[in-house]
Amino acid sequence: MEPVVARDRRWTLVAVCTTTFMLLLDITIVNVALPSIQRRLHAGLTGLQWVVDAYALTLAALILTAGALADRYGRRLLFMVGVLVFSTASLLCGLAWNIAVLDVARALQGIGGAALFATALALIGHEYRGPDIGGAIAIWGATVGAAVASGPLVGGILTDTLGWRWVFFVNVPVGAFAMFVALTKMGESRDAQAVRADVWGLLTFSAALFLIVFGVLRGNASGWTSALIVGCLVGGAVLLMVFVVVELRQPRPMLDIGLFRVPAFVGVSIATFCIGAGMFALFPYLSIYFQDILGYSPLGAGLLFLPLTVFVFAVPLTTRKLAPRAPLRLLLTVGLTLVAVSLALMYGLSAGSHWTALLPGFIVAGVGIGLANPAIAAAALRVVDPSRTGMASGINNAFRLSGVAIGVAALGAILERRAATSLGATLGSHGRTLASAVSSTGTRVATDRPELAHPATVAFVSGLNTVLLVGCAVVAVGAVAAGVLMHTSN
Repeated sequence: MEPVVARDRRWTLVAVCTTTFMLLLDITIVNVALPSIQRRLHAGLTGLQWVVDAYALTLAALILTAGALADRYGRRLLFMVGVLVFSTASLLCGLAWNIAVLDVARALQGIGGAALFATALALIGHEYRGPDIGGAIAIWGATVGAAVASGPLVGGILTDTLGWRWVFFVNVPVGAFAMFVALTKMGESRDAQAVRADVWGLLTFSAALFLIVFGVLRGNASGWTSALIVGCLVGGAVLLMVFVVVELRQPRPMLDIGLFRVPAFVGVSIATFCIGAGMFALFPYLSIYFQDILGYSPLGAGLLFLPLTVFVFAVPLTTRKLAPRAPLRLLLTVGLTLVAVSLALMYGLSAGSHWTALLPGFIVAGVGIGLANPAIAAAALRVVDPSRTGMASGINNAFRLSGVAIGVAALGAILERRAATSLGATLGSHGRTLASAVSSTGTRVATDRPELAHPATVAFVSGLNTVLLVGCAVVAVGAVAAGVLMHTSN
């Protein structure tokens, strides 16, 4: 008869992978639905960016605290709280009647998602030890990659067949399954030395991240030298410094600042942030390109992401026996280098380009992400004491999601600014005023004015080329950081 322990821990892995898939899917599943949301709820570029960023921002801002709370009160308990909050917020997202309600509900989703993501690696690390943990992390890494990459396809299917609201409604039964597994199959674990929550750390980190993302999102509209934007960016930077001081004074901080004296930790953190900001943050704009420039349906756009999806999912599974024997530094450096190369391959689009111009880049990106994701997860667990795996999980995912949130905002601002320059050159001052609409709706700005179709296409493609180059540079920085700083890791 099969040992009960082995059976139960596989149920834990199933529940963790299912919820990880669900919450990461919600970062990218929405991308394909954005044009439909824009039309139904009459949202502008900033409103659409907040659909992605409200979720990623609360995830990133709260994930460190969630990891600390999981260590103190129990990882299984916090996992169940996360499932309940995430599922309820998903229902509210599906019922949203305007863009503001949707953005608020997305932020609530992020709160639940933070609890789920923070406990993911901690639950796996508690159940799997020794040689077994490598295979478990490989499966989890494949789940992470598959969720991020398959989101556009799943979103396209749901949006085309049932409507954009089902992008959110589908989370409810998934959450019910995860809750059942947690109640009946999971064991509890906690850190006996965790005695109190780091409230001031939570407040300063969350406020800093919000101000930075808000400043970048509103920079084009309000003016980069305006008091509002300068105040937000400077205030965010100051609060980050305050956060560091607060953590240094905490006996049990949610982010152990001492870890930044470990080169391997710094390397994996920078690499994690860079792949989020440089690659994953591009997905919303690639989706708008497929639908509002090339004219594909939501399902068609989702299918175009398949070449990337297949490799992101397959690579961790096919290399799961070889990867544990290879240095993490090598895997992560090679993975990020391939992602940077893929973005360079995508660069050079023109107004007449077809989707196949992106195909070589998508394939190379899929391989690179597939190598990098498991390496990032494994490295995150190796830099701290096993009793603090909740913190390790939280730190790793905070960097990843901070990268996505800041990347979406920054790349959107760059795209809009480049589109404004292009439109200004062809249409004069009137063209510049269309930049935000073109950035969020593509050629749909020309519905009643056909003469705007070509300038709008040229402007969007010009902006997309620019953000592809910026993304390439950002990911390349991550590759260099991994290669140089992780020389002490195995």
